[in-house]
Amino acid sequence: MAEHRDHSGLSTSTSDVNDSGITSAMSDEPAITATDDAADETVPAGRAVFSITDMKVKYGDFTAVRGITFDIPENEITALIGPSGCGKSTVLRSLNRMNDLVRGAKVTGDVRYHGEDIYGEDIDPVEVRRRIGMVFQKPNPFPKSIYDNVAFGPRLNGQRRGLDDIVEESLRGAALWDEVKDKLKNSGLSLSGGQQQRLCIARAIAVNPDVILMDEPCSALDPIATAAIEALMRQLRETYTIVIVTHNMQQAARVSDRTAFFTVNIDDEIGERTGELVEYDRSEVIFTRPSDQRTENYVSGRFG
Repeated sequence: MAEHRDHSGLSTSTSDVNDSGITSAMSDEPAITATDDAADETVPAGRAVFSITDMKVKYGDFTAVRGITFDIPENEITALIGPSGCGKSTVLRSLNRMNDLVRGAKVTGDVRYHGEDIYGEDIDPVEVRRRIGMVFQKPNPFPKSIYDNVAFGPRLNGQRRGLDDIVEESLRGAALWDEVKDKLKNSGLSLSGGQQQRLCIARAIAVNPDVILMDEPCSALDPIATAAIEALMRQLRETYTIVIVTHNMQQAARVSDRTAFFTVNIDDEIGERTGELVEYDRSEVIFTRPSDQRTENYVSGRFG
């Protein structure tokens, strides 16, 4: 698996490109003894990889989310949960500037990665996305060989030597090597759904990112493949920071160290629905003793 390295200081180039009322225990929180596999020891929050302050995302005149303020610590799995339309995927995509690709999208507020404003005028969004990889809801391997899928990113970055080692290391990191080592020339599309998703994870880590964002990575998979991806996530957090969007609360409880609960605020006067962050804490707290009644209602199945 790729070694961790100093990711502070983004490469730059010319490119286009609180008072939120949430309950949070991110700062100066006491250590909490976790009772699940997602957090198997008593530890306080680590160094913040992301510090988000009063973030608002608009698509044209529509405000998707507003007032988003929380920190994401390194080498942990942070889950974003909430009902459909609450903006959790919008928040996820804002962490590596994927929303730049959506016409009319505008992100305001402060989104800092290792202390740097990723929306600064001199920040190269391509470099942001190299350091902060994305795995999507539906497995999307390229119509290329398994080998070429994994080698795509390094080649794009100009690397020509050592590709065999990178491919093997990445496939091992995605717990896929033993299953595909004898058929690297086969199409990535020939793999099962779960294998394709692990191939996409291997492709993401081949460029040695710092963070892996996952947007409902198991929603299209069967329970066996889902269990494999969840086990892989727990393994990957030793090297990477992971942020996952999921509709599956059991999954969030199983794999995440911290959970952020979002909901939809409805303004009847203007007929606008806007996502907002309600509560952010250790996952054990969110799922067993949340501070906000709205969180309790959601995780207990009373709404959503």
